Amino acid sequence: MKIGKVPETALKRAVLNQIEHRRDEVLVGPGIGEDCSVLAVEKEDAFILSTDPITGTVHDIGKLAVHITANDIATSGAEVIGIMLSILLPEETGEADLKSLMQDIEGECKKLNIEILGGHTEVTKAVNQPIVTVTGVGRMKRSEVIKTAGAVPGQDIVMTKWAGLEGTAILAAAREQELLSKYNSGFIDGAKKMIDDISVVPEARIAREHKATSMHDATEGGVFGALWEIGTASKVGLEVDLQKITLRQETVEICEFYDLNPYMLISSGSMLIVTDRANQLVEHLQEAGITAAVIGHITEGNDRIIKNGEERRFLEPPKSDELYKVM
Repeated sequence: MKIGKVPETALKRAVLNQIEHRRDEVLVGPGIGEDCSVLAVEKEDAFILSTDPITGTVHDIGKLAVHITANDIATSGAEVIGIMLSILLPEETGEADLKSLMQDIEGECKKLNIEILGGHTEVTKAVNQPIVTVTGVGRMKRSEVIKTAGAVPGQDIVMTKWAGLEGTAILAAAREQELLSKYNSGFIDGAKKMIDDISVVPEARIAREHKATSMHDATEGGVFGALWEIGTASKVGLEVDLQKITLRQETVEICEFYDLNPYMLISSGSMLIVTDRANQLVEHLQEAGITAAVIGHITEGNDRIIKNGEERRFLEPPKSDELYKVM
């Protein structure tokens, strides 16, 4: 396609025709000439907004774009209504590529019962790979908002799924040929399929029912980064048992292959939940088929400690994600 805004006919075929209307709150959605979307809201409700770009990979970019933002909204306790898209494409992109991307995005929205509200699509020389930025909109009662800053000393920390979940799937897809020099295709396929567990919307819903006071999905910086951010936001300390943090064997092997720390590898799909009802929460998450474990607790002060057997060390502030050492 040519540089500039995607032509109207291509926009209709590749973008607008892929989008379904499914939420009553959406009064005005995407359309030619429509620069804004309109949502209905009641006085006691609040809108929750979050935005994220997908820049680290082109593999599964549509799926990642939807779920990363939906996860952020879910961690506040809100129900996700819809997303706004900004899609920047390199000049060599074809209309069929754009249509396939939109079908992927719409497919994930359908699974989550959310709607594409609108956005912008452009071909530009400024990028050499597709960049998808998603802004999500959620809705909830103002009195029920859950903040990352809600952790209180004495509470337990529950972790869902596995450290390095997203990073493992990205590396398996993007570096498949390299990894096949050591691992078989079945192993690589298993790692790539971890992307299917990237949504934390189900566990967020269950955590709300168990009076979670803080929820945080482990994105860039991994589980260690997410723990640090909970401590910083809540102005508390914490103590975490490294041996309780769950890992998939695929993550262990791939991180060894590239000499990466799995606990500092992007981990979207893994949620940290702070609650007074940790054992109950873990039980109900496991009943729902979601891997979960109590990995530590919140403490007074500012010390953030990682235990590994007899060893104790201080957690450090997040650095650049381990993924960028490879990608």
